[in-house]
Amino acid sequence: MKRTLIIAEAGVNHNGDMEIAKKLVDAAVEAKVDLVKFQTFKADTIVSPAAKKAAYQSRNIQDKDESQYGMLKKLELSDEQHHTLVAYCKKKGVEFFSTAFDIEGLGYLNELGFRRFKVPSGEITNYPYLKKLAFLKKPVILSTGMATLEEVKAALDVLSSEGLSRESITILHCNTQYPTPMEDVNLLAMHHIAKELKVATGYSDHTLGIEVPIAAVALGAEVIEKHFTLDRSMAGPDHKASLEPEELKSMVSAIRNVEQAISGSGRKEVSRSESENKVITRKSVHFSKALKSGMVITESDLIVLRPGDGISPFDWSKVIGKTLTQDVEGFSKVKWEMLSSS
Repeated sequence: MKRTLIIAEAGVNHNGDMEIAKKLVDAAVEAKVDLVKFQTFKADTIVSPAAKKAAYQSRNIQDKDESQYGMLKKLELSDEQHHTLVAYCKKKGVEFFSTAFDIEGLGYLNELGFRRFKVPSGEITNYPYLKKLAFLKKPVILSTGMATLEEVKAALDVLSSEGLSRESITILHCNTQYPTPMEDVNLLAMHHIAKELKVATGYSDHTLGIEVPIAAVALGAEVIEKHFTLDRSMAGPDHKASLEPEELKSMVSAIRNVEQAISGSGRKEVSRSESENKVITRKSVHFSKALKSGMVITESDLIVLRPGDGISPFDWSKVIGKTLTQDVEGFSKVKWEMLSSS
């Protein structure tokens, strides 16, 4: 059975508070995810002071500061906080993960000993960033929100040309609207990416609820990423499009169930668990009434009843016209040894 890598995206839902960050880790552990992911950035190096918030960010925060810089500055994780979270995740038995938004951040995460990297959708056209990432020669998960297939291919070509093998790259289909309208999910784009680019695929989800990531696994996603929060009513850019802890648990449980459900042989055959029901549920040929020895059996003398441990109804026509060699009771099971052809 192939196991889906499930990334619980805490992102910036810690609101700059380390106690909240630790509680997010606890919730991720309780849900039994594989990775809990934060974000590694310095506002000074990823956004200009003039950049405005996205519409959804303004709606979700509702303060007077419309700048991305002001918002992000409050959500930075310091070096000390990174080390605290790495240690806390290790103690709790879950892998600490993070997304870097610039070259400096990539180098920093590499120094922390990261064994894989995640490219956020906004960096898919960032050539220097992709080039640096390829140089690190570690597996890459690439989100593709807002991108065309041509842009995804261009990013993949940069990674490949700089020496990163395609086998170490997973492309996540993604829509970066928070929350994503169901009609814009376009989940089958995963198959388009896999077919055209010959890479492993997954899905980064921003819809409300858990149905879409579960469906993505059924369609073959190898990686699932989903935002989560302690409480959707908290102020912050991503809380309202995130799962709460019990929902995260439900999503992980459902994904693990789906993995098992699609892991069979693919052949239509009797399963081990249902074989015991075969005799009980199927039917066999019985006599519809009492009959005397020597009578020639007609169709009206027969009835199909449970259990199915006698002559199969498929052999119905083979029984008709046979001669009884003994008296039989009504609703008793027909047996070949009771019949003769003369």
